[in-house]
Amino acid sequence: MGLPQVVIVGRPNVGKSSLLNWLAGRRVAVVDPTAGVTRDRVSHLVEIQGRFVEVVDTGGIGIEDPDKLTDHIERQIDIAIDSAALILFVVDTRAGVTALDREVDRRLRRVNVPVLCVANKTDHEKLDSQVGEFHVFGRKVVAVSAEQRRGKEELLEAIAELLPPSSIAEAPPEAEMKLAIVGRRNVGKSTFINTLVQEERLIVSEVPGTTRDSVDVRFELNGKPLIAIDTPGFRRAKSIATDIDFYSTARAERSIRRADVVLLFFDCKEPISKVDKQLCKYIAEQYKPCMFVVNKWDLLAGQVPESRWVDYLRDTFRSMWYVPVAIISGKTGKNVKAMLRRAQALFKQAQSRVSTSRLNKVLQEAIQRNPPPSTRSLSPRIYYATQVAANPPTVVVFCNNPAAISQTYRQFLLNAFRQNLPFAEVPIKLYLRSRAKTQQHDQIEAR
Repeated sequence: MGLPQVVIVGRPNVGKSSLLNWLAGRRVAVVDPTAGVTRDRVSHLVEIQGRFVEVVDTGGIGIEDPDKLTDHIERQIDIAIDSAALILFVVDTRAGVTALDREVDRRLRRVNVPVLCVANKTDHEKLDSQVGEFHVFGRKVVAVSAEQRRGKEELLEAIAELLPPSSIAEAPPEAEMKLAIVGRRNVGKSTFINTLVQEERLIVSEVPGTTRDSVDVRFELNGKPLIAIDTPGFRRAKSIATDIDFYSTARAERSIRRADVVLLFFDCKEPISKVDKQLCKYIAEQYKPCMFVVNKWDLLAGQVPESRWVDYLRDTFRSMWYVPVAIISGKTGKNVKAMLRRAQALFKQAQSRVSTSRLNKVLQEAIQRNPPPSTRSLSPRIYYATQVAANPPTVVVFCNNPAAISQTYRQFLLNAFRQNLPFAEVPIKLYLRSRAKTQQHDQIEAR
């Protein structure tokens, strides 16, 4: 039996996403005055009086989506309601009972789970007297204000009372790896995740920009819990026209930062764009293990050799020659499991540590093969190296003058480490530190 789901429903702009963020204790869902921002189900694990539940935000009931995604949004709401152990029917105290609230109430009459009416936006005591009108729905009503943080304890107590009995008291095991699924719009990220979890977890549409939130989706691979983070499609900076676009991009960047491995998706039928290059640069700046994923291969299978796309990527992203490439079909699932196993291997590489003696043996051999070049004014000397951190692997090289070590030679050292240590396919942080010869180990000599 899985964790009970507490599903938040209501008409648009009653503060459903704000309520989720408040209960979660952090910004999980995008909040914006624009109606219809939330489209997919957005969930977060919350502990309520010693019991763990999954709180699920949904799109606004009754919204007419401007991108003609209304049926998709309604489908996601239906799926959430069908899986709910408890429903939070959110209304707006300041607006009072509306015709659309009554429609939501009629819809919830058909469900067989408890429904708690949450009167949100009860920002101060003067509004408490207005909460009583929501008793017309015949449900228990709790007055809260997610924005002003009023009534949280009363809400948590009411939720705990209405939840069905459960033997599950502990949180589910921590995910062993978090995968950020990123790319520009319409490269098939949501389709891939739906195939991954074998359910209609995310809205899939030809409309660009369908996904607005970063959505964490839990799944298992060979019995190990993993998390796939679906992200909004990246756009060029000058194309970010609204607050929704801005926050969606910010969430996607945050997802990259908190991921263990990033899967950068490309559409096999589209050329690499400036957005792809900007995104790749951001991933590299965060030192995240990455895999280039060429998606929708079912549309080109047998027409183009896979090697052509591999060569195209290598030629475009020359500084990231070490990044592995996967050719998949997120729709059919072709090569998906092999790609996930490769992602696990990348995560393992990023966590690797090597002994100082092994690291210095590789450094010594590299210096013997190609000593750092000297100039008239600078005579570089490299003494020794040590690994100071993992994830990403971080190496400090001590020398007499870091300024004397050219960028080309630093890249040479990185390549030597990558080729001879268990960091073959992941980024490595390299720091050069000055140390006087009287304060350091003797300069490395041939053994």
